[in-house]
Amino acid sequence: MKRFLLLLPALALGACAQTADLEPAAGETLPPAPYGAAEPLDAEELLELDPQAAPERSVELRRESEEREDDPFDLPPER
Repeated sequence: MKRFLLLLPALALGACAQTADLEPAAGETLPPAPYGAAEPLDAEELLELDPQAAPERSVELRRESEEREDDPFDLPPER
């Protein structure tokens, strides 16, 4: 019974996900259009990350058996 009572709030929070489109708060507007743009961006365009904020993962992985180059900044701690 205790498990059910502990699980109930988690299920309730999981069921309250927002499915509607994002809109500005009452009395607020979206940010102005970027320099050079004809019209302001909508909410979905504002949520897209630019490549610098979310770079693609490099597929080149090092293997443990590879020799690594010396790192001049890998110094022992000062005493």
